[in-house]
Amino acid sequence: MGLKEFYQRHFSSSDEKIISPGFVARVGGVGFALFFLTYFLFSWTMETVIHDRKEVIVPDISGKSSVNALQALSVINLAMKIGGYEFNEAVPIGTVLRQVPGAGATVREGKIVRVVFSQGGESVFTPNLIGLPLRNAELLLRQRQLVLGEVSEAYSLKAEKGTVLSQDPKPELSVSKNTMVQVTVSNGLPPAGIIMMPDFRQKKSDEAQQWASENGLSLNLIEDSSSLFPGGTIIDQDPQSDAVVAADAKITLTISSRKAAAGGEREFRVHYELPQGGAQRHIRVVAIGRAGDREIFNGLRDPGSKIDFSVPYAGAEKVRIFMNGILVEERPIK
Repeated sequence: MGLKEFYQRHFSSSDEKIISPGFVARVGGVGFALFFLTYFLFSWTMETVIHDRKEVIVPDISGKSSVNALQALSVINLAMKIGGYEFNEAVPIGTVLRQVPGAGATVREGKIVRVVFSQGGESVFTPNLIGLPLRNAELLLRQRQLVLGEVSEAYSLKAEKGTVLSQDPKPELSVSKNTMVQVTVSNGLPPAGIIMMPDFRQKKSDEAQQWASENGLSLNLIEDSSSLFPGGTIIDQDPQSDAVVAADAKITLTISSRKAAAGGEREFRVHYELPQGGAQRHIRVVAIGRAGDREIFNGLRDPGSKIDFSVPYAGAEKVRIFMNGILVEERPIK
């Protein structure tokens, strides 16, 4: 049928130009069917995409700093978006005041959690002073409207003289303005005759055995088969590094007894270089896996120094690196 014949049949007659009722019905039926089919396909596609993601429970991030809040959400693959700022004297500045969805809500991975941060009041967070020269630590306290309290000294094998070794209250605690923060600073290397505990973590047990033998000390060894580190690696110690060790001291080392899989085990190499210049930094490395978080490194390191160790691929899903309490890098293990 040609276009002319089609037009004459449906749009004209010998008496008047009209539209055929049958033609209208057919066109309407086809249009409705196409609309229904398009709507069904769109809905099915969207439901498939959305429901392919796992359901998770929104954690309670109220009162947390921005770094800690983001860390808590990212662990379960949720995102964070700042929804605003409000003054609140009861909540420290820079911490989460409200969140939407609220804690306990069930959502799917990838959901954005909107948060409102407090602009502060009379409470502040204690800064991380560990690894800073005393003068820099005092200036940082003043900036946070805190006061430097009693300063004590202790010998150290790893920290330069005048460097902060510990603090009270500890970092990232909510305190009132003008709170006094006590610190212990390094007095340098110990004099002859004083034995101090080295930092043996992530080192081989043979090195600790040699040190104990040279100093007439005995070691108590505990094995940990669930460790992420290769067998024979020291993963914990008591007393901690820089503690003064007496002749009759009880020294306990926890050593990895992990057995490599048949045919060997692939390892993920972690290499991190500290920035040049400035003071020592407090570095903490955490492995994130299905079994939970595991601290695999925690200690002071000099500017420009390097940190190297290996983690089995099967032992973790990602590694987080913190510098002076701040998350500076996250690496997936893949």
